[in-house]
Amino acid sequence: MEEKRIAVLSVIVEKRELAEKLNAHLSAFGDCIVGRMGIPYREKGVSVLCVVLDAPPSAINALTGRIGQLDGVSAKTLFSQY
Repeated sequence: MEEKRIAVLSVIVEKRELAEKLNAHLSAFGDCIVGRMGIPYREKGVSVLCVVLDAPPSAINALTGRIGQLDGVSAKTLFSQY
Protein backbone atom coordinates (compact mmCIF):
# COMPACT_ATOMS: atom_id res chain seq x y z
CA MET A 1 0.00 0.00 0.00
CA GLU A 2 1.23 3.47 -0.89
CA GLU A 3 2.40 5.60 2.04
CA LYS A 4 0.14 8.51 3.00
CA ARG A 5 1.42 12.09 2.96
CA ILE A 6 0.04 15.37 4.17
CA ALA A 7 -0.58 17.95 1.48
CA VAL A 8 -2.21 21.34 1.02
CA LEU A 9 -4.29 21.84 -2.10
CA SER A 10 -4.76 25.50 -3.03
CA VAL A 11 -7.60 26.33 -5.39
CA ILE A 12 -8.68 29.58 -7.04
CA VAL A 13 -12.15 29.57 -8.60
CA GLU A 14 -12.77 32.29 -11.16
CA LYS A 15 -16.14 30.99 -12.36
CA ARG A 16 -18.63 30.64 -9.53
CA GLU A 17 -20.88 28.39 -11.62
CA LEU A 18 -18.21 25.65 -11.30
CA ALA A 19 -18.67 25.38 -7.51
CA GLU A 20 -20.98 22.37 -7.83
CA LYS A 21 -18.49 20.43 -9.98
CA LEU A 22 -15.62 21.38 -7.70
CA ASN A 23 -17.53 20.24 -4.63
CA ALA A 24 -18.39 16.96 -6.36
CA HIS A 25 -14.67 16.27 -6.89
CA LEU A 26 -13.89 17.17 -3.29
CA SER A 27 -16.71 14.95 -2.02
CA ALA A 28 -15.39 12.01 -4.04
CA PHE A 29 -12.14 12.32 -2.06
CA GLY A 30 -13.86 13.20 1.22
CA ASP A 31 -12.17 10.40 3.17
CA CYS A 32 -8.79 12.02 2.37
CA ILE A 33 -9.73 15.53 3.49
CA VAL A 34 -8.60 16.62 6.96
CA GLY A 35 -10.12 20.09 6.63
CA ARG A 36 -10.91 22.89 4.23
CA MET A 37 -11.33 26.63 4.26
CA GLY A 38 -12.99 28.68 1.57
CA ILE A 39 -12.81 32.44 1.25
CA PRO A 40 -15.03 34.34 -1.19
CA TYR A 41 -13.13 37.38 -2.44
CA ARG A 42 -16.12 39.31 -3.73
CA GLU A 43 -14.20 42.43 -4.75
CA LYS A 44 -12.20 40.34 -7.24
CA GLY A 45 -15.01 37.94 -8.15
CA VAL A 46 -13.07 34.82 -7.14
CA SER A 47 -13.10 32.23 -4.37
CA VAL A 48 -9.97 30.85 -2.74
CA LEU A 49 -9.92 27.40 -1.13
CA CYS A 50 -7.32 25.68 1.00
CA VAL A 51 -7.78 21.92 1.45
CA VAL A 52 -5.61 19.85 3.81
CA LEU A 53 -5.28 16.21 2.74
CA ASP A 54 -3.82 13.06 4.29
CA ALA A 55 -3.67 10.46 1.54
CA PRO A 56 -1.39 8.58 -0.84
CA PRO A 57 0.27 10.91 -3.37
CA SER A 58 -1.53 9.17 -6.23
CA ALA A 59 -4.93 10.10 -4.74
CA ILE A 60 -3.84 13.68 -4.07
CA ASN A 61 -2.50 14.02 -7.61
CA ALA A 62 -5.71 12.55 -9.03
CA LEU A 63 -7.83 15.09 -7.15
CA THR A 64 -5.56 17.98 -8.14
CA GLY A 65 -5.69 16.88 -11.78
CA ARG A 66 -9.47 16.62 -11.85
CA ILE A 67 -9.91 20.03 -10.27
CA GLY A 68 -7.26 21.59 -12.52
CA GLN A 69 -9.14 20.40 -15.62
CA LEU A 70 -12.11 22.60 -14.78
CA ASP A 71 -12.01 25.70 -16.99
CA GLY A 72 -11.77 28.75 -14.76
CA VAL A 73 -10.24 26.86 -11.82
CA SER A 74 -6.53 26.78 -10.86
CA ALA A 75 -5.14 24.15 -8.49
CA LYS A 76 -1.68 23.54 -7.02
CA THR A 77 -0.53 21.13 -4.33
CA LEU A 78 2.24 21.34 -1.78
CA PHE A 79 3.37 18.02 -0.22
CA SER A 80 4.97 17.44 3.16
CA GLN A 81 8.27 15.59 3.29
CA TYR A 82 6.70 12.64 5.12
